[in-house]
Amino acid sequence: MRSSVATTVVDPGSTDIQPLIHHPVLWICAAGVFLVIILQSVIYFRAIRQAAGDADLNPSQVRGSVRAGAVAAIGPSLAVALIAISLLPLFGTPAVLTRIGLVGSAAFDVAAAGLAAGTQGAQLGGPTYTQKIFALGFAAMTMGGLLWMLATLVLTPILSKGDAKLRQVNPAVMTIVPAAALLAAFFTLTFQETLKSPVHLITVVSSAAVMGLCLLVSKRFHLPWLREWGLGIAIFISLAVAYLVTSSAPVA
Repeated sequence: MRSSVATTVVDPGSTDIQPLIHHPVLWICAAGVFLVIILQSVIYFRAIRQAAGDADLNPSQVRGSVRAGAVAAIGPSLAVALIAISLLPLFGTPAVLTRIGLVGSAAFDVAAAGLAAGTQGAQLGGPTYTQKIFALGFAAMTMGGLLWMLATLVLTPILSKGDAKLRQVNPAVMTIVPAAALLAAFFTLTFQETLKSPVHLITVVSSAAVMGLCLLVSKRFHLPWLREWGLGIAIFISLAVAYLVTSSAPVA
């Protein structure tokens, strides 16, 4: 029995990833991540109370500020939850909880996993999505997030000095360069998807149109919450469009 379970769980060529994505080790790691988040929250709340006196804030004002922040976080949190639900079939509950709960960047996680799968000639969620590809994608997401946080911790104090000097020379530099790099990276990934099939192209176009509409309506009617929900809404509608286009296509 033990060898049978081990074979089922660890079989790099198997397309049945369900035993692997729900492995107990991943659940333990997810629980550890959320324990760290809870501990950080407790530390932050204690720091707020200790600093309230220096900022001339009474306890009622502190409670009001925390309450306002909690209410304001509902919209973005629901948007992240919607994105997490769409990723569950690909990565499973523990991996999604760990990645989205800690980093919260679905775009980065999907891009990293997709690039890792592409190096093996595989595709996320496709017939070539084996346990090996899942492991590679999850490792890419994890390593990317780890280096992301370490780089932020180490380089932020160093880069802040260079940022201040560059802003003295030309304030627009530190705004244009990072934005241009991100746009170029995500445009490349998106353009590659449009070449796969007409359904991919329609899905990308519909998603971009919905996201643009959300941003336009948010700016026109002063609805900042819609900007936060835009990504989740775009994903949901584009998935519905892809399903409708696929189901209505004639069978060859």
